[in-house]
Amino acid sequence: MNIGEIARRAGVSRSTVSYALSGKRPVSEDTRRKIQRIVDELGYQPSASARALANGRTSTIGLVFPPAGNHYTGMQLDFIGSVVEAAAAHDYDVLLSPSGVDSDRSFQRLLGERRVDGAILMEIRLEDDRADHLAALGFPSVAIGRTAHPEDGWYVALDHTALAAACVHHLADLGHRRIAFVNRPEQLLRTGYESAHRGLDGFTKAAAERGLTVRTYCCGDDAAAGQACLEQILHDDPATTALVTLNEAALGGLYRGLAHAGRHVPRDFSVTGVVANRWAETVTPQLTAADVPAAEMGRLAVDLLVERLDHSDAPPRQHLLTPPISLRASTGPAGVPQT
Repeated sequence: MNIGEIARRAGVSRSTVSYALSGKRPVSEDTRRKIQRIVDELGYQPSASARALANGRTSTIGLVFPPAGNHYTGMQLDFIGSVVEAAAAHDYDVLLSPSGVDSDRSFQRLLGERRVDGAILMEIRLEDDRADHLAALGFPSVAIGRTAHPEDGWYVALDHTALAAACVHHLADLGHRRIAFVNRPEQLLRTGYESAHRGLDGFTKAAAERGLTVRTYCCGDDAAAGQACLEQILHDDPATTALVTLNEAALGGLYRGLAHAGRHVPRDFSVTGVVANRWAETVTPQLTAADVPAAEMGRLAVDLLVERLDHSDAPPRQHLLTPPISLRASTGPAGVPQT
């Protein structure tokens, strides 16, 4: 079924059917009702490409989200799900592009073929050529994360500096003096991932403020890397009594490494970090953490992008979130350091 068949049955031209369906030009009420009745009887649904030609919109949002390594982590999948759900509430579809740089073919197709009305960028770098490229084109976009100079951008972000510092202060208040920091993979730190850099900055400054002895580590996004990292921490400084992590994918391995080392959580060793709550609650004991509100961030990003699409002259808007630490069962008073 197509517009031509509807026009034949209604006894009007194809352009009249198109105008009646798109509302771009006035059509008499009687004609509009006749066309609508035939459309309803036939169950006609215009194709996405036809709708795009009619109103200049694809009703599709691009989600530009490179996996951190060879796969999407659990938290990344949570973000993808939250964006898809929020977009559906606005009657938008989502097209996923795994682009990490603006030279990526997927990213170029997304823009060059105008497959989407706007884009949400994930895994933001401090210097991010994707964000720069979109800004130069005037292409509507929203970042989940902040570049080094975010003042003129639209974004939803976690204040990783403040959150990592809050974790340090929580452990210091419990009497811990020797603390490790488990960051994202080294490759991400080298390429400027903002969460890894800002989290490290917040950790080191808070540790210096409290006069703590600390070591920092990069860790792969999987359990095996987490266990190896924990073993290295205890090898480097057996007197370490706590750690802060930004790496939820390594969390299970960190716990396993502590168990193999005979360190009971939280009696002998405390663990905290910045992790989505559903991941914090999957480990035993449950993780005391600054919970990443993935669903809320996805919804806010979609809301901002839809607002930007509907109001092209609106000034930039931002949401910088600092969720509180949720006290669970993985931190406690510092015990006697083991050697």
